[in-house]
Amino acid sequence: SGINAEYGDSGKTTLAKALSQTASTACFDKNPQSKERGITLDLGFSSFTIPYPPHLGSDHESLLVTLVDCPGHASLLKTVIGGAHIIDMMILVVDIMKGIQTQTAECLIIGELTCDKLLVVLNKTDLIPADKRAEKISKVTKKISLTLSKTKFKDTKIISCSAAEKEGVDNLINIISNSVVIGPRDFTGNFVFAVDHCFAVRGQGTVLTGTCLAGSINLNDIVKISNTKLEKKVKSIQVFRKSVDTLHQGDRAGICVAQFDPKLMERGLVYTGNVVKTVHAVIINMNKVVYYKGSITAKMKYHVSIGHETVLAKITFFKSEDPSCSTFDMNQHFLHQETYCADDGASFALLQFEHPVLCVENSMVIISRLDMDINTPACRLAFYGNLQHIFTSPDYQNTELSDLKIFKYKEREGVAERANDEYTVIGKELFKKETDVELFCNLKVTFSTGEVGKIEGSFGQSGKFKVYVQDGLKEDTKKMLTKKKKGKENVDAGAVHEKVLINLKFKRYIFDKKKQMLQ
Repeated sequence: SGINAEYGDSGKTTLAKALSQTASTACFDKNPQSKERGITLDLGFSSFTIPYPPHLGSDHESLLVTLVDCPGHASLLKTVIGGAHIIDMMILVVDIMKGIQTQTAECLIIGELTCDKLLVVLNKTDLIPADKRAEKISKVTKKISLTLSKTKFKDTKIISCSAAEKEGVDNLINIISNSVVIGPRDFTGNFVFAVDHCFAVRGQGTVLTGTCLAGSINLNDIVKISNTKLEKKVKSIQVFRKSVDTLHQGDRAGICVAQFDPKLMERGLVYTGNVVKTVHAVIINMNKVVYYKGSITAKMKYHVSIGHETVLAKITFFKSEDPSCSTFDMNQHFLHQETYCADDGASFALLQFEHPVLCVENSMVIISRLDMDINTPACRLAFYGNLQHIFTSPDYQNTELSDLKIFKYKEREGVAERANDEYTVIGKELFKKETDVELFCNLKVTFSTGEVGKIEGSFGQSGKFKVYVQDGLKEDTKKMLTKKKKGKENVDAGAVHEKVLINLKFKRYIFDKKKQMLQ
């Protein structure tokens, strides 16, 4: 399988057409808007067959290569992300006249996250005068090699061709044949099929086209259809117009079912068992995209892509209280982070979706800022990770979220007004008048003079409070906090000497409905 991903009119669709022998129902910009605007708006699928490459073994006579033609226009990045989840190998198509652009880099990042094999094709060589062609190809190749040297694709082959004139296409097919990889396949377990198109065929039923992500399925098996409560029998299976009895992980196919309204599904999942979940929030491990230069703060909303779905989410960042711990566990305690910091041990993120989404266990999640101006030369992909925990209940905020122990360190500072006796101090300015001081009873406080005490309760109605100092006040502190008797200079010693400050530090768990304070 392959993916062509680039910005604007780099000639991806033309190249896919030049390579392909069989087209699917959705390919080569059949969408009327695609024809009108001159750009690819949706995923397109086509295929060609090559003799089975010797480096893959000798189990078969031929290999069917499926091409996933992704839109390269910047505004359609989330469609590219959806397509990238279903590929084994990536073909990055670059217009040799323009070279690498911002969206080229974004597609390259998606490739790094989702596959291990890349080919770069410099297209439109026919636009360069023959006497300057070799020099131009060499120059662009060196520039792209330098870019790739900073990625896991540093040994990638870079080849040139003209898809429009079909020059170099045979050479490209040979290189694909020698380079093609087949990712790990597991035909056991539950069947998961990512649907990207759905349409009715008169007299047959409804065809769901897509890619098998896991497991396998046979004719007459019963499958579930996401976002509905429907279960349907598989009437027929076709792989690029050839009828087959079984569909395996990695296959691109069409599944025909009866009595299903195609309007009920545009994109989604067909599956067996309970492997697909509807989730309202998830927790992922955090990995920042190195090319993203913006800040990552909890106050912003982000676009979250899981499979073919992209949804806005509110994000809470946190890290393990124990820096040596790199895995997520709901029993752990975590420190809240206002801004993501990669230098401080493993970080995680809670993503709370604006609407529920479908996902499969261990799915990769890519987080973007798709609201950024597409005309600015800045990477919009911010960070990524894998699912660590999911929240499936619509009422998770009231039933489950309090189990996630994320805390903030809080600190308040007040002033010691006077000492009642050797063990009791009256303080002020730590609480507002309306604060219920009883909530803070028994919390430890420290004095700027070194003593340690505990809050006993409120004193009066103005927000003042009493502190009990178990070991008693130091003599110097007592002098500072004891009022002089009437008849002598009637002054508060605390106003003459420097203030004695009272410091209160505690933890508050952000999802604790009781708003308890712990130390």
